[in-house]
Amino acid sequence: MSDHFADDELATLREHGIVLFAGRVIFDAQPPMTVEQISAVQALCAGPIPPELTALWQRTAGGRIDYDLHLRMNGSEEAVSWGELFWNGSDGYHDLQGWIAHEQESAREAAASRGEPWDGLLTALPFGGFEYSDRIYTVVEPGADHGHVLAWKQGLPDAWAHAMHEDGLTTVAHDLPAAFAALRLDEDPLEPAGDYFTGQSLLEFLDERHEDHGLSLELVDKLVAFYRRAVVDWRSPLAEGTLDRDGALSRIALRHAVATDDAALIQRLAAAGVALDGPLQGSAVATDLALSHGAHHAAAALVGAGAPVSPDALDGIDSAISPVLATQLLERGAEPSVAAIAECVACGAPAAARVIADAYRQRHHDLSTAFEKTRQDMLGDLERALADVRTGKVSHYLGAEGLAERVDHLQSFEL
Repeated sequence: MSDHFADDELATLREHGIVLFAGRVIFDAQPPMTVEQISAVQALCAGPIPPELTALWQRTAGGRIDYDLHLRMNGSEEAVSWGELFWNGSDGYHDLQGWIAHEQESAREAAASRGEPWDGLLTALPFGGFEYSDRIYTVVEPGADHGHVLAWKQGLPDAWAHAMHEDGLTTVAHDLPAAFAALRLDEDPLEPAGDYFTGQSLLEFLDERHEDHGLSLELVDKLVAFYRRAVVDWRSPLAEGTLDRDGALSRIALRHAVATDDAALIQRLAAAGVALDGPLQGSAVATDLALSHGAHHAAAALVGAGAPVSPDALDGIDSAISPVLATQLLERGAEPSVAAIAECVACGAPAAARVIADAYRQRHHDLSTAFEKTRQDMLGDLERALADVRTGKVSHYLGAEGLAERVDHLQSFEL
């Protein structure tokens, strides 16, 4: 790190809870772990703690990190939340001892279910993750996999479309420095594609350290420049005509095109040979993602470029689509459904709803009854959500006005 920061700058950053490790920024950093604390953890492991993790703990017992990490799990493209490094003494989700105790109990139960004794030693040590849904481990069992960094992600209920519905486990990297190198920034945090973005937490932390604790703006700017070295560059390979050779970069570019609803970029990516099929976020293909984000220009460009359309693509609508786009999706394999009709109605797209209804009638004869049941179920959900929001105790992404609009659309529509 001396190539980027002088020793006194590193010391100042440390005073403000900022530590650099393996080319990445850790903030809200805790004091280092003592030799005794590390030895206590070592006593619980089946083999030696990898030296890189020991080196990390000797610099900070834990803290927060703010990067993107995408991994293939169970055939899906999963965003793994690795925002925390666990530490001793935390009373929240990032408590190192709490997660070690959790792993011990799980290992004990697993051994009992197999009718086998358990020696009380962990083969994989949890040291990071996010709340209860994502965890990062290092393998502490002697053997070829020793030191490998693993990611575990909890499966979500079936109601979560395109989410992984079974727990997933995969390798991040062969060691901790390589795992940190896998942490990237898909978007430049100084030029975000949306209101919520990776890097937001770090930038807010730095603002607070500058405004309230005197961290110099010069050092803040220098740290942000260092942090932005992790921004992924897919634009250069696209200009050079080589982007299609890198699947991970291609997917980042596609996600950016969807996030910005950039039809022209979709066309450029397609012309460059970038694959438009395969999972892009969870199990969602590019057209699924565009429709769920309301990126209708991108969705139309994807359809025009020959991107696959899922049979249930229309079920993911959450904003008013045009009848032209609805027709294109139906022609490319989207199945007409009562849920899609109701969603279009609620979103204020009655013309698209009628296009889907016409296609549905060609295959089924029970539209009126089925639609009325779906309409009433949806109205009930929306009215309950609206009542809750009006109490001021809960929030909803649509807000009271948006919920009320959807209720009115459903109530006034006639097939």
